[in-house]
Amino acid sequence: MRKILLVFITAFLFISGCSVYQTISNVARLKYRIYSANEYKILGIPLADKKSVNDFNPIEILKLTSGLMKGNLPVTFVLNVEANNPNDGNGGYPRTDLSISSFPWRLYINDKETVTGDIANQVFVPGKGESVLIPIQVEFDLTKSFKARSLEDILALMLQIGGVKGSTSNLKIVAKPVLVTPVGKIQYPDAINIVDKTFN
Repeated sequence: MRKILLVFITAFLFISGCSVYQTISNVARLKYRIYSANEYKILGIPLADKKSVNDFNPIEILKLTSGLMKGNLPVTFVLNVEANNPNDGNGGYPRTDLSISSFPWRLYINDKETVTGDIANQVFVPGKGESVLIPIQVEFDLTKSFKARSLEDILALMLQIGGVKGSTSNLKIVAKPVLVTPVGKIQYPDAINIVDKTFN
């Protein structure tokens, strides 16, 4: 009886070990990239329709100048991170649904760390080979993050990423996700770099 029990326990541990290993392998296949960013505002002034500093009207310039003098130029926007789960059951990998319970992140603009945060709600990423967008609410004060810059320099920087011709190529997210898996929560051992255009 003891021998049978020992064989059963050994087999159970082996199967569990394989399951854990397979789950970790599937987690490692989850990919991320910056998909888009929108709703850029400085001190509540939208940037989406502006190409240059000249597109700000006199009232907006007055408001921004006053904000700069007071040390208060809040920026808000939504950064959409695309998460792709290729574990759809094909290619020798079992289908694995995953959920991102935590996504502690650091945002870099032109390689300068600017602000940190986390997602407000858990995000479900089904094992269908499809992508899910993770909306990240970004908010920080330009006067504290980019000190000793003129208003013109600050606006030029923000138009570079949030204006009519804005691009996310100057943005980078460094994150350390925590995933909910069939074998429990798994946190990435190291932070990952997430940029636009290319999955990490």
